[in-house]
Amino acid sequence: MANHKSAEKRIRQTERRTAVNRARVSRVRTFIKKVETAIESGNKEAARDAFLAAQPELQRGVGKGVVHKNTAARKLSRLSSRIKSL
Repeated sequence: MANHKSAEKRIRQTERRTAVNRARVSRVRTFIKKVETAIESGNKEAARDAFLAAQPELQRGVGKGVVHKNTAARKLSRLSSRIKSL
């Protein structure tokens, strides 16, 4: 347990930031899942629309530091290639 005021404050800040970051990661995962379900349904238009909505969300995750740059690029590339093969 924290023994100093600054350590107690740091714990409070960390809890708040963790909650925000978990929400951001969850949001990114939701957008990716929407694209994947559209791909599995075989509807190319729906998959493309979901992909276009997921792209800025993934890039926002990169900017906020919850997703690594290369991870986002890899996921977008793989989703894009799966949509093109429909």
